[in-house]
Amino acid sequence: MKPDHKFIGLDHLRALAISLVFTYHYTVFQHPDWMNNRFIHFGWCGVDLFFVLSGFLISNQLFAEWQRRNRISLGIFYVKRAFRIFPPYFFVLLIYIFIPAFHERETLAPLWKMFTFTQNYNQNIATYGTFSHAWSLCVEEQFYLFLPLLLIGILSSRLKQKSGWLIPAVFLLTLLLRWVAWNLYLKPFQDSDDFLVNWYRLIYYPTHARLDGLITGVGVAAIYRFRGNWISILKKYANGILLSGLVVFIISFYVCIDQHAAAATLFGFSIIAIAFGLFVLSAILPGSFLFRTKSFITRNLAMLSYSLYLSHKGIIHLTQKWLAELGISGDSNLTLVICILTCLTAAIIMRLLIEKPFFSLRNKVLRHIS
Repeated sequence: MKPDHKFIGLDHLRALAISLVFTYHYTVFQHPDWMNNRFIHFGWCGVDLFFVLSGFLISNQLFAEWQRRNRISLGIFYVKRAFRIFPPYFFVLLIYIFIPAFHERETLAPLWKMFTFTQNYNQNIATYGTFSHAWSLCVEEQFYLFLPLLLIGILSSRLKQKSGWLIPAVFLLTLLLRWVAWNLYLKPFQDSDDFLVNWYRLIYYPTHARLDGLITGVGVAAIYRFRGNWISILKKYANGILLSGLVVFIISFYVCIDQHAAAATLFGFSIIAIAFGLFVLSAILPGSFLFRTKSFITRNLAMLSYSLYLSHKGIIHLTQKWLAELGISGDSNLTLVICILTCLTAAIIMRLLIEKPFFSLRNKVLRHIS
């Protein structure tokens, strides 16, 4: 059994993830010319790093509880997730609903989808572009809903003996589902005007097509919790694992140069998941550079990452609009720096006024139900 531990190394990865996403999304707005490069545009993969991190952190908590108590408390798990996810999300959603000036693009998706975390299915990105980045939150919420139920069913039955095979099985199933979507619904219509809209609708957004990142994180957690002998060996090669992940990441970069092509669609997400899985595995091993290095910047950026992710598009939009009225060019480096500062300020305010009070309330609720 592994003791509970604050994984400092994961803060560096969470900070990397939000930095990749922020810079990628910034190019949707006016931006300096130097940001028009392939690596900046590859920043969409930051979401995939969040998926691997979530897969690891959530399943590690559930595995740890099973080891301690031989059971998983669904009530406690869902309360923790609700207090962590809902307050900041619904706060930002209400701003989008009642303050139209906050809209960075077209209209919001239907509100019933926004309130039920189902925006990621059958989403037309050309029509419903505002707060579209919440699709990834939908993927994670659906994952949070079903994972503990699946783990209870597996760990309480004979499937437990074969559970190690389920992780690669889900990984390969995700590849198969993308292959089906590509070959049956996208490839025949590659030259149509709505190809990109359908690519996002069928490949990029749906949970079933993006499970490889999440299940990779679950696999790392399973190794950490149930394969102590493997960990004893792997920790000797922690930095080598990190370097291996970097090599795989570079490979994924070249595979995904054309994000919407067949190679990227079918294999790109999975290669990225493997790269980030190696990053996460290295970060939790004591011998790793990531494990041993403390950073004030990455620690605080990681802490702000959720609020920053939710709010940054609307804040960039408002900031650039305000700066344009002052005569400051939207494609200047000064505008970029000011947008970074306003986005961080908004995230800090959300952290202090929304996240922290609800953390305190969550702890009170948990004391009553534990």
